[in-house]
Amino acid sequence: VVNSPIWGPEIQRTRDYGATWQGSVESPKLRGDDDKVSRIWHVEPGRVSEPDVVYAGAEPASLFKSEDGGDTWSHMSGLAEHPSRPEWQPGLGGLCLHSIVTDGSDVSKMMVGISAVGAFGSMDGGQTWDTLNNGVRADFFPDRYPEFGQCVHKMLSPTGMPDRLYQQNHCGVYRSDDSAENWTDISKGVPSRLGFPIAVHPHAPRTIYVVPEIGPETRYVPNACFAVYRSRNAGKSWRKLTRGLPGKHAYVHVFRDAMTTDSCEDAGIYVGTSGGEIFFSPDSGDHWELLH
Repeated sequence: VVNSPIWGPEIQRTRDYGATWQGSVESPKLRGDDDKVSRIWHVEPGRVSEPDVVYAGAEPASLFKSEDGGDTWSHMSGLAEHPSRPEWQPGLGGLCLHSIVTDGSDVSKMMVGISAVGAFGSMDGGQTWDTLNNGVRADFFPDRYPEFGQCVHKMLSPTGMPDRLYQQNHCGVYRSDDSAENWTDISKGVPSRLGFPIAVHPHAPRTIYVVPEIGPETRYVPNACFAVYRSRNAGKSWRKLTRGLPGKHAYVHVFRDAMTTDSCEDAGIYVGTSGGEIFFSPDSGDHWELLH
């Protein structure tokens, strides 16, 4: 994704592992002349059963779909037509749709996460949408549990478990076991409720990783000690992982898409910081080393 302040956003693709790149024939666009896509936040491949389908989340809070491998894009306007749309408010990073979760076994089912609006789900391929924020806090509102307005920072689902979802929120870490109909707060054991990234082990759907930060006004890791927190039991308990990570003077922030895993048997975990470092664990988080 190229988000140019002059030429606007563009999604580029490669078919030769990065040797050459090609832009879309038609980039994601909204209908109205005054409604312009200012930034592409996330690109998500379609299901295995639909290899030419790609989804893109953009700002202002919009969802796009390509059915030709990224050549052309259509606006999935059903989300923008949700009755709550006039009341959506941006987070500090803007009104961004940054998380897209598809169900590998059901082509009609998908979910998205929007800052600072919350989670939404569709059961008809994106034509209509419902709010999916039951149990998720919004501490910055008088009503701490509104229907929408929560600031989800990242949401994803383990491979092979479409009903299980996790999210790192502005106000905690959460798990759902029923396709986001209800959420359970799993923040106990993590030093703060705020963080941006969350990752799931590729072979162990109960193993998750987060990087907590001090809070909304102080966005770096607690005590300037860089640590990744891992749970092996779907958030019931957490372990602080620090071996090989900077233990002091680490005034760093980890962005929402700056942590991921590979698919090796003993999974590698990767974390990038706002300072430009990339840390790598070759053993599911037990030990870390500076990759770049």
